[in-house]
Amino acid sequence: MEIWEAAYIAGIIDGEGTITLTRMHEKEHRRPCVTIASTDKELLEYIQKLTNGRINSKKNYDPIRHKDSYTLYIKNKETVLNLLKDVSPFLRVDKKRNRALWILDNYEKVTQRNGKYNADLLEKKIIFEEKFFEI
Repeated sequence: MEIWEAAYIAGIIDGEGTITLTRMHEKEHRRPCVTIASTDKELLEYIQKLTNGRINSKKNYDPIRHKDSYTLYIKNKETVLNLLKDVSPFLRVDKKRNRALWILDNYEKVTQRNGKYNADLLEKKIIFEEKFFEI
């Protein structure tokens, strides 16, 4: 990703995006996720090409009053971490920048590759998640 693309995407995330931790399955630990919502599907398709995310459309119950709406979900761990590394210097919204940096600094330290946690590691993982949501 070019520097100008990272800065552009950071602006989109600042305005219309979310940096969060989400579960893919009910019993699973949370993993990083970046979402961007927009009525401009072309914009999301452009970002999708750079990030390999997935675009979902939202149900529009009143097409006379509302435009069609879409959300780009970026959930692949490596993709999210690389994206956050690229865009974090350009994020201007404190909460989003702080969340990105928290994930970059701590996520891999508390995440087991095989998903199996002993009591100490599980406690660290839970504390990581709790502190993330305090940001």
